[in-house]
Amino acid sequence: MNPVALITGASRGIGRGIALELAKIGHDLVINYAGNAEAAAQTRADCLAVESKIQSRVRETCEANPKSKIRAEICQADVGIAADRQRLIDFTRQTFGRLDLLVNNAGVTSRGRKDVLEATEENFDWLIAINLKGPFFLSQLAANWMIEQKKSSPASYRPKIVTVTSISAYTVSMNRADYCMGKAALSMMVKIFAARLAEHGINVYEVCPGVIASDMTAPVKAKYDKLIAEGLTPIRRWGEPEDVGRAVVAIAQDLLPFSTGEVINVDGGFHIRTV
Repeated sequence: MNPVALITGASRGIGRGIALELAKIGHDLVINYAGNAEAAAQTRADCLAVESKIQSRVRETCEANPKSKIRAEICQADVGIAADRQRLIDFTRQTFGRLDLLVNNAGVTSRGRKDVLEATEENFDWLIAINLKGPFFLSQLAANWMIEQKKSSPASYRPKIVTVTSISAYTVSMNRADYCMGKAALSMMVKIFAARLAEHGINVYEVCPGVIASDMTAPVKAKYDKLIAEGLTPIRRWGEPEDVGRAVVAIAQDLLPFSTGEVINVDGGFHIRTV
């Protein structure tokens, strides 16, 4: 039986990159999306295609014990809505009967990118519901189900929760106050869940991307092209969604068994301070 990963916001960008990398290591997938059904269907098709190529290589090398083919199923849900979060967990339970990895990835950027002195309460509430409240209560639902599964599962069942934050958790953007504050709170959320769930054998991690090429960063591409060329990051290139996906893969493969509450920076070295 394949391990099962639920990835929120998996239709595009970082979420899609995570889904593709998990497909490569044989995870069954729940591909969540909020509004773009066509993109979610493409992600699903690409994940199955990637896995098929791997199966072909396994057969060509006559490996004795090839892995089972993966499944990838799509579930529409807005993580900012309580009923949708419950439906997402129920869908995973009914479709696969288990959950090994929750990846809190879904997120939006600030509407209008308004200066902190002009930001509106309406936009603040909308962003926080998706970027912070959603991951918190989805993690709560997933954690309770994981604890339930631990009681009847073998010792080899080692579930994990990963939350994708951002360098904006500690880097000020005057025109994205709500986004920065939400990501900073997510970082603390990881520590809280890590401390609470350790006794149940559930490890919790924060993956902190830097400047990643995606739909969200496309409008500011010229700005960051210039900054990266000038040395914004020691590794002078844009990050790619698969860079984040590979960090999640390391966690999924249980390569960090004695770490929890850990921050894994995928930022080209942006977090390094130099003088």
